[in-house]
Amino acid sequence: MTKTGAPRYTPREMLDALVAFPTVSSESNLALITFVEEYLSTHGVETHRVMSDCGTKANLYATVGPMTSGGVVLSGHTDVVPIEGQDWHTDPFELTERDGLLYGRGTCDMKAFSAIGLALVPEMANLKRPIHFALSYDEEIGCLGAPRLIDTLQDELPPIHAVFVGEPTSMRVVTGHKSILHFDTYVTGHEAHSSQQHRGVSAVMVAGRLINWLGERQRENARSADPDCGFEPPYSTLHCGVVHGGTAHNITARDCGFVTDIRTVPGDDPKTFYAEFEAFAREVVEPEMHAISADTEIRIEIHADVPGFDAPADSEAVRLAKQLSGQNDTDVVPFAAESGQFQQAGFSVAMCGPGSIDQAHQPDEYISIAQLDEGTEFLRRLIAHQSA
Repeated sequence: MTKTGAPRYTPREMLDALVAFPTVSSESNLALITFVEEYLSTHGVETHRVMSDCGTKANLYATVGPMTSGGVVLSGHTDVVPIEGQDWHTDPFELTERDGLLYGRGTCDMKAFSAIGLALVPEMANLKRPIHFALSYDEEIGCLGAPRLIDTLQDELPPIHAVFVGEPTSMRVVTGHKSILHFDTYVTGHEAHSSQQHRGVSAVMVAGRLINWLGERQRENARSADPDCGFEPPYSTLHCGVVHGGTAHNITARDCGFVTDIRTVPGDDPKTFYAEFEAFAREVVEPEMHAISADTEIRIEIHADVPGFDAPADSEAVRLAKQLSGQNDTDVVPFAAESGQFQQAGFSVAMCGPGSIDQAHQPDEYISIAQLDEGTEFLRRLIAHQSA
């Protein structure tokens, strides 16, 4: 029960409060979690933390309404991507309005969805079936926090009717996203003068060869793509986003590392592409390296393995999301999210949230006030549904 004098926020005011916490994935999110705990406590809502191993981050879950079956989970991640190297024209951690747009890091990805839900807690006084909040950490670096949160929800909550993951979908109901397999490759070469290439193994050149394999495999996928699969691009991608290596232009490099993510459409298994990549490295490239120097190697480390999401059109969550939104059709998106993890655990899931992925991770990230209002109406209709 809401306590006398409990703070009340509009969705915009709550978004302002959440954006002010610089919850970049490399930093702690505990200040934001504490704020949410204290706010919900004033409205008589009990909260629970699910801590990270390092103790500097936490998931949070809370139930508004009766602890009965038929609940709907509002899932959102608390972390945001870095701002370093980006040309911002406003303070990224202060909500700024201009021409109907609200600027700030995390405005669309994805603090707005959680802000709306939290702001509407005072309107949830007459729920007959619960609304659960599930806030995670480290989504942006591989959906690392959600699995233990999901396990806890399965153990601690009554049977769930639906999970809504509020990623920025422009309030479209989304029933599918690609998987993501994220791994690092480290090449140890053998140094020599660059004029004596035959005596050395250039880690940079080896890395380039492996990166080229990724590009060729992606081009093969593009040639056999199904243009009607709904995804853009309509094929599985193998992408190298970061490379570090080398000492000088005239030294065959001893060390080089690069980062890869594989994103697959439904029906493709990212582990198949990974196995092909590893086989090329182990069976073709490494023996040639060892022929010159036995102390060379290729080391590969997987950091994240996020399942794809492919919801049946007639699932409980999709039907409810379409009912609340008034939509008859659905979309799919190319980015990965926690939806696949919830679905893999047996929950009925739909993605639907305010803001566009086109603005996510960009300098001057923003959400339109119109999208914030549309998301607010969607959740108000959910409250009415859970109160009927």
